[in-house]
Amino acid sequence: MSSDINLVALSRRNLPIAQMRPVYRVGDVEKRLDKLPQREHETLRATYERMLERGPERFQVKPGGLPAMDHLYEDLPNFTEVLDDVRRQLALCHDSRDALEITPMLLLGPPGIGKTHFAREISHLLGTGMGFISMSSLTAGWVLSGASSQWKGARPGKVFETLVDGAYANPVMVVDEIDKARAEHAYDPLGALYSLLEHDTAGAFTDEFAEVAIDASQLIWVATANDERAIPEPILNRMNVFEVQAPDAAAARSIALRLYRSLRREHDWGQRFDEAPSESVLERLAAMAPREMRRAWMTGFGNARLAGRASIELADLPDNGPRRSPIGFVQ
Repeated sequence: MSSDINLVALSRRNLPIAQMRPVYRVGDVEKRLDKLPQREHETLRATYERMLERGPERFQVKPGGLPAMDHLYEDLPNFTEVLDDVRRQLALCHDSRDALEITPMLLLGPPGIGKTHFAREISHLLGTGMGFISMSSLTAGWVLSGASSQWKGARPGKVFETLVDGAYANPVMVVDEIDKARAEHAYDPLGALYSLLEHDTAGAFTDEFAEVAIDASQLIWVATANDERAIPEPILNRMNVFEVQAPDAAAARSIALRLYRSLRREHDWGQRFDEAPSESVLERLAAMAPREMRRAWMTGFGNARLAGRASIELADLPDNGPRRSPIGFVQ
């Protein structure tokens, strides 16, 4: 396939598919497959065969122009500093031959302010797919880098799977709640990140299961955390660290209103409701953490519908959601 592919305009993003990039060498896979004993390591054999069937080339996206980001600034007003940094990095490569590069980022902040939502929105903006790892529910270090095929139940790591099974060479890789990673025996859950976050060493990252070098240098890393004290200093030094605060009162009100309108617009049943909520209801929602707003709106819509009303009342809203301090809206 030609390296200059016709620009494919992506909705609201203006990010075309620019070229193909190999993420592993077919010869390396064939050598590993040939060395496998017959009738043994069936899972590993199937992995190699899948790699050969899919081929090594993946789409590598780069901007054909600065993507539209106004909607993100409006939806995520407390992430302005992060969005500014992403926009600067996109501006550097959109009119050059350079590949899209985004410095690994760590989003620090209290629970519920939208960090994981932001990471998902960035993956939508770039249109390169996404791998997601919730570190709070994992203990084994091989989740990122794979486990040796000699171990019972071993399988490839998330980085390998995202690149081999995905369509892109530069997907967004979200490491959620990285500060909650827990070590288990000799395994360090964050051990693989020491090389993966370095561009040079990531270019020949070897998954312990497949033992085939993978080009992970184009991955776009977004990590989230509540407390940086639990994150090793070498990891912090490899990332742009942003301290994200909860939105202030005006921003929270704007988020709540935009979410109401979005839910109403996206559902056929939404046309049965008023175009905007009452001020008292909006004030109640604005006092909630962003992650709680959607649930509260859906509860309100449902209760209002059961009552046969076109408007949501205070009594329709859940009363057990987390509340912000009324001063500053910062936890």
